[in-house]
Amino acid sequence: MDPDTMGDGSGDVYWRRRMSVLVAVLVVVAVVAWACSSGGSGPQRSSSAQTSTSASPSTDPLLDGLRTLTMGTATPTVSASPTPSPSKVTLTPMTRPKRPGEPCTEADLVLSMQGKQDVYAAGAQPNFLISLVNTGPVMCLADVGPRSMEVRITSGEDRIWSTSDCVSGEATEIKQLQRGVPWVRSLDWNRRRSSSDCRTDPPAALPGTYVAVVRMGKLKSQMGVFHLR
Repeated sequence: MDPDTMGDGSGDVYWRRRMSVLVAVLVVVAVVAWACSSGGSGPQRSSSAQTSTSASPSTDPLLDGLRTLTMGTATPTVSASPTPSPSKVTLTPMTRPKRPGEPCTEADLVLSMQGKQDVYAAGAQPNFLISLVNTGPVMCLADVGPRSMEVRITSGEDRIWSTSDCVSGEATEIKQLQRGVPWVRSLDWNRRRSSSDCRTDPPAALPGTYVAVVRMGKLKSQMGVFHLR
C-alpha cells in the first residue's frame, strides 16, 4: 500500500512501526559490536599478561631470602675458611705452647723406653733407658718426677714394681725440653717387688718373663719384654 494514500491516523502508525524496527536493528548492531569489542580485548589482556609474566617473572620473597642467605654463607665457607687438615684439628693453637718456657702438651711429646738386654742372668739387675723428646715448635717444661712419670713392671696380671711406690724426696722434677733434643734417664731395677706399704724387706722377683712400660699422663711407651734367670 502506498503511504501517500493513507489517512493521517494510519500514516502515523506506519512510521512508528518503521522506527521501532530501525531502533531494534540499531540495538542488535550495538550489542554485537560490544560483544566483539569485549572478546577482542580479552585475548589482548591475556597476551599482555603473558608478555608481562615472561618479561618479569613473579618471585617469592622467602625463596629470594633463602637464596641470598645460602650464597652469602657458602662463599666465606669455601674461600675464607677451608676445611682444616687432620693435623690442624688434632692440636689447636690454644693448647700448644706459643712462647718458650710454657708447659709441654702431650701432643708434642714422644715417650719411649728400651731395655739394655732381653735376658738377665741370676743376680744381674735389669737396666732401662727412658727418653722424652719435645717435637713442638718451642722449648717447653715437663715434669719427669716419679709422680708424673711412672715405670711399671708386671708379670701377667701381677703388678711387680713401680717407681711411684714409696717415693722419697722431691716428687716433682721439672725439665726444660728443647725442640728435638731428647731427655734421657737410665734406670736400674733391683729385682725386688714394691708396694704402697713401703716394706723394709720386700720379696725378690722370681725368675720368669716380665713386661716393662713407662707412663706419663696419657702417654705410654711400647711394652718391653725381658726375662729373669
